[in-house]
Amino acid sequence: MANKLDPIGKSSLGMDENVAAALSYVAGFITGIIFFVMEKDSKFVKFHAMQSIAISVAITVLGFILGIIPIIGWILAFFLPLVSFVLWIILLLKSYQGEWFELPVIGQFSMEQANK
Repeated sequence: MANKLDPIGKSSLGMDENVAAALSYVAGFITGIIFFVMEKDSKFVKFHAMQSIAISVAITVLGFILGIIPIIGWILAFFLPLVSFVLWIILLLKSYQGEWFELPVIGQFSMEQANK
């Protein structure tokens, strides 16, 4: 699901939905938790906040797993920060543009949590 919000409304936090959604990615799971808990109305903000939490946890776990696998894991772990940074920029931009940008698996989970 990659459609735009039309029009972008206000979140219950008093800021535009796209700004709140983008800010939920700024500090990973920390801002994700803050926005997920504090947002009461906007499913768009809650979706991106939950996706921020889920991707942060997934990257942390993946980094740990790759770190304990000799040689191949270490090589892949070397590139994980670069891949994470690129993904972070993409998620920030897509959320600021008002798109429901779903990552595989994590996006579906995030949508389910936002709709509860």
